[in-house]
Amino acid sequence: MAQAPFGVLLANLGTPDEPTPAAVRRYLGEFLWDRRVIDVSRPVWWFILNAFVLRTRPKRVAEAYASVWEAEGSPLLAIGRRQQRALKAHLDAQYGCDIPVELGMTYGKPTMESAGLAFRRAGVNRILVLPLYPQFSRTTTAAVFDRLADALKPCPDIPELHFIRDYHDDSAYIAALAESVREHWATRGRQNHLLISWHGIPKRYADEGDPYPKHCKATSEALARALELEPDQWTMTFQSRFGREEWLQPYTDETLKNWDVKATPGIDVICPGFAADCLETLEEIQEENRGYFMEAGGEDYSYVPALNDRESHIEMLAGLVERNTRNWC
Repeated sequence: MAQAPFGVLLANLGTPDEPTPAAVRRYLGEFLWDRRVIDVSRPVWWFILNAFVLRTRPKRVAEAYASVWEAEGSPLLAIGRRQQRALKAHLDAQYGCDIPVELGMTYGKPTMESAGLAFRRAGVNRILVLPLYPQFSRTTTAAVFDRLADALKPCPDIPELHFIRDYHDDSAYIAALAESVREHWATRGRQNHLLISWHGIPKRYADEGDPYPKHCKATSEALARALELEPDQWTMTFQSRFGREEWLQPYTDETLKNWDVKATPGIDVICPGFAADCLETLEEIQEENRGYFMEAGGEDYSYVPALNDRESHIEMLAGLVERNTRNWC
């Protein structure tokens, strides 16, 4: 095959190495120390993190990870590897040459450094950075940017980079989401309402200019239009809040605990912000929040899986690659 004109770095959040308190403690220590995630005064946050958070959360979080762990590792890593292989196969066929595709995590392994080393060994000097976050946030996409910059600091010669900021309103992304919902309805039956749940961020971040909630709203509205849903047939909420600070509302768990189950006894739930199923979807949404809904008297609760490595998702990602590398080919 001809020399690759570029490589693709698929970036995602990260995962513990194993579902144990020690591994989770290492992972959370790295993740929660990032200023992009928690921007509290460093001395204050160091004390809270080490005296309380890392002493109390790892055991509970490790048990949650153990409940969803796969033979290949955490779901995020296992699916990420499948996405990596599928995208590479698609791009190799599309371009007629070996297109290196590497997976790099902001926290944990595989690291950005390991991805960079693989690119260097392949002779690649142009890299398209594709964070698997459709909606931009300082806590996710910007953290990828920071982590990659740190990884490149020791390099005497850095590659040419192109960074995809977001794709929250990409037509192929919306179409893939809508297709996944329709297929879910066809196989599992359609419920009375679609709940669109997003990972939350502190409200203060949005007040300071983070466009994330606007991107979430735009994606939600586009998906509702694609599915021809009326305004009273879908709801947008935010999950996974942490700490005592106010986060984006309405909260997913509180919404489900107070759901009018007499009017709407069954719901479907989708989390479009997650490109791969992970702890927040498989344990928090599919298990914990399902429990809240059923305890409130709900009759049927069905989770629509993330796009993962389904064909329409891989084709959409390949389309993003093609449009953002035209000057390199």
